[in-house]
Amino acid sequence: MDNLAGVSAFVQAAEALSFVEAGRLLGVSASAIGKSVARLEARLGVRLFHRSTRSMTLTAEGRLFLQRCQRILGEMAAAEQELSDTRSAPRGKLRVSLPLVGGLLNPVLATFIRRYPEIELELDFSDRRVEVIEEGFDAVIRVGETEDSRLMSRQLGSFHLQLVASPAYLRQAGTPQCPDDLRQHACLLYKFPTTGKVEAWPVMDWDKMLGDGLHASAVCNSVDTLIYLAEQGQGIACLPDFAVKQSLAEQRLQQLLGAHCRHTGSFKILWPSSKHLTPRLRVFIDLLSEQLFPL
Repeated sequence: MDNLAGVSAFVQAAEALSFVEAGRLLGVSASAIGKSVARLEARLGVRLFHRSTRSMTLTAEGRLFLQRCQRILGEMAAAEQELSDTRSAPRGKLRVSLPLVGGLLNPVLATFIRRYPEIELELDFSDRRVEVIEEGFDAVIRVGETEDSRLMSRQLGSFHLQLVASPAYLRQAGTPQCPDDLRQHACLLYKFPTTGKVEAWPVMDWDKMLGDGLHASAVCNSVDTLIYLAEQGQGIACLPDFAVKQSLAEQRLQQLLGAHCRHTGSFKILWPSSKHLTPRLRVFIDLLSEQLFPL
């Protein structure tokens, strides 16, 4: 503990470049700081400061030692915060990146805000693949797999892609009976904003059909827009089941080629493995798992 006190005194003095200011911050005299640093220098066998009557600067050894000590004290502060968090109610800012599927997530987010009013949610809706750690997110919700070993993950649920069209469109253009019939129809395609690639439909020979010049009446990166265009009779769209559930129930859309579509996707929440699971992140994950895809 004496060694730790000496390290703390050194860090305060090094950051302030003043024994007087370090003493003020630690609630002791400048003389006590000076003696603590002198004992530390004697134990290490190096000079940590260049001192004169007018100025004080770090030596090369002092700069190296400061970097290490700052990390040590930072880890101790983080450890103390972890223990404090386990005893406190969930609160503070939670920064999360989410895919553009508001129809699925919005009810759960509203429930979360009502249940945990002391947590400030900062939500970034985007279909781009964010860099979780580099961009400072506490967590991200993603569709599909991830290969980042720096992240922990938990599966929230699964979904299926379905081909849908409005009854009005089908009365006009006919109902496809097999995947090859799609060549004769107007198709509403989704393009991934990050890669610029068109999402593959879960039917046989899709790549060949697309390469042969499938008729696309619209290509966009908005699920909501594709749903609207499909409901307005502008063509056939491929959309996740949760996004079109209400439209199918209200018969604004009709499912097509169900026996020919084979697809399963997953929603996962990921967070940096280097971070402890704070109470605010833990309750967020638990609520998503409980309500996003209830059994």
